[in-house]
Amino acid sequence: MNREEWELEQELQTDVQDFSGSRSQLEELPLPPSTYPASLQLYYQVAMPEPQAHLFDVSLHVKGWQSGGGSTLLDLKMPVWTPGSYLVREYSRHLQDFAAFAGEGDDSPLRWRKLGKNHWQVDLQEATELTVRYRIYANELTVRTNHLDVTHGYFNGAALFFYIPRCDRVPIRITILPPHPDWQVTTALPPVPEQKNTFAALDFDTLVDSPFEIGQHQLYEFEAVGKPHQLAVWGEGNLESERLIRDVQTVIQVEANLFGGLPYDRYLFLLHLTSQSFGGLEHKNCCSLIYQRFGFRNKDKYNRFIQLVAHEFFHLWNVKRIRPKALEIFDYNQENYTPSLWFSEGTTSYYDLLIPYRAGVYDVRAYLTALSKEITRFLTTPGRKVQPLSESSFDAWIKLYRQDANSPNSQISYYLKGEMVSLLLDLLIRERHGNRRSLDDVMRQMWEQFGKPEIGFTPEQLQQAIESIADTNLSSFFERYLDRTEELPFDEYLELFGLHLLSEGDESVPYLGLTLKTEAGRDIIKFVERASPAQQAGLDVGDELLAINGIRVSADQLNERLRDFHAGDSIQVVFFDQDELRLSTVTLAEPRPNRYQIVPIKRSSRKQEQNFQGWLGVPLVSVT
Repeated sequence: MNREEWELEQELQTDVQDFSGSRSQLEELPLPPSTYPASLQLYYQVAMPEPQAHLFDVSLHVKGWQSGGGSTLLDLKMPVWTPGSYLVREYSRHLQDFAAFAGEGDDSPLRWRKLGKNHWQVDLQEATELTVRYRIYANELTVRTNHLDVTHGYFNGAALFFYIPRCDRVPIRITILPPHPDWQVTTALPPVPEQKNTFAALDFDTLVDSPFEIGQHQLYEFEAVGKPHQLAVWGEGNLESERLIRDVQTVIQVEANLFGGLPYDRYLFLLHLTSQSFGGLEHKNCCSLIYQRFGFRNKDKYNRFIQLVAHEFFHLWNVKRIRPKALEIFDYNQENYTPSLWFSEGTTSYYDLLIPYRAGVYDVRAYLTALSKEITRFLTTPGRKVQPLSESSFDAWIKLYRQDANSPNSQISYYLKGEMVSLLLDLLIRERHGNRRSLDDVMRQMWEQFGKPEIGFTPEQLQQAIESIADTNLSSFFERYLDRTEELPFDEYLELFGLHLLSEGDESVPYLGLTLKTEAGRDIIKFVERASPAQQAGLDVGDELLAINGIRVSADQLNERLRDFHAGDSIQVVFFDQDELRLSTVTLAEPRPNRYQIVPIKRSSRKQEQNFQGWLGVPLVSVT
């Protein structure tokens, strides 16, 4: 839903009422629908007078408050998470210097108390106006947090602003006070006419969905599919703006063609360049990206960045508008559980490789190489045999973003396995219908049925949509590959397109089952695979490996040393465990594949060649 024309306060109120009416099935919510007096006005001011201290000075002005039931108490809550990043991040831990006053210019303090980790309550007494002042410490540069220093200010709404429970659809105005006159303010929110650095948000959801970049960043204007776009870049690097914008325009065109147009009037790309970071966060009319500053000249690194752009841009349909029922209306106070992130994130990951290929950023060989790397990551993650895909989605809040030493053994990413399942579904649909139907049609149907009206889908409705395009019952497929941990039949599906998986590895290195890394001159075990020879011998993460058969070994020598042995051989390993010197016997196992490559089968049929050409648009012979 586009939000860019803002004029008088009465018109804003009318817009909010219309928007509230379009929200679906509010009667199903456990909380009563939002109610607030028509006179209620919310106004935020964000200042940064000492950016070197990493503190945003925030003021919230509340006008026209009318308490119900005779109560004079006003509740304020800070979100514990932000949409698109499924982890309770406890943003209120960065809040300090909370104070409340009657009126905007009145310094008369009001009584308040804290009722929970993110819950403040103010007693307005007789006042109908309130000013809350507080500071937010901002020294974490990610796409989902806040960062303020002498070079710029960046913030996300969920990490900076309070909301009033059940008043989340009140229009909000935000004024930014930069520390220097030459700092500009860039955001996807529309400006308020004749009010400097002031912007309007239709409601709290919109405010959360609109990050701000403040500083001397480079700002590029360009057009794509007949609509204006901006690229804001903070940081120095080897980015070539003309080339990048040209490729981004093509990506936008390809995705717009898939869905039948663009669902916005203006779009903003925010890009932060740092030393080694990588990530993105989607929003309805913009996205935040962070990437290594010198990652644009190397071909593979550049392609990876375009894949990141394609991923976040694809989200403006899949996730921001086509979203699970559990995320139809956000509860910022706690986790929002859904088993369908495999589709929201995993299917998007499938397309983030495919879209740049369709856009001509790289060729079919590069695409299949990139896809092979993803399959390798999947097949070398032992947790795929432990955690079902639907559970991975549901438990995102406690597992995916909280990796520990055992995570690779016990978990599988819904991004990664969701991507693999989406690949199989695309191939299944294409083969059944001679490429006249594909996963593209599923996306278009989900867009028409759920995205345009912004109605959340249930897992059952998602399965029904896929089945309607595939024209077959997929209950067994979903049970085996989403709800259980059966191995995905890659070769069975790839063979229909004249391809198969070739496993590769060093046959001269017997399997030990650990990852070793040198840190500060010590060789530390970083990972031990479950049921591996290393685990059975008692080696553990954090142990320092010293020697094999009485001779010192280091991380860079390990594979070379193992080549001296064969599967079934027993070796003596010496290591420190909790500072205690230990000796253990390890019986080595058969070598394991560590790489998988999609390659053409030796003799393909005409049907297989037709399937391949219909899928990727080039002859199968082009990859032989």
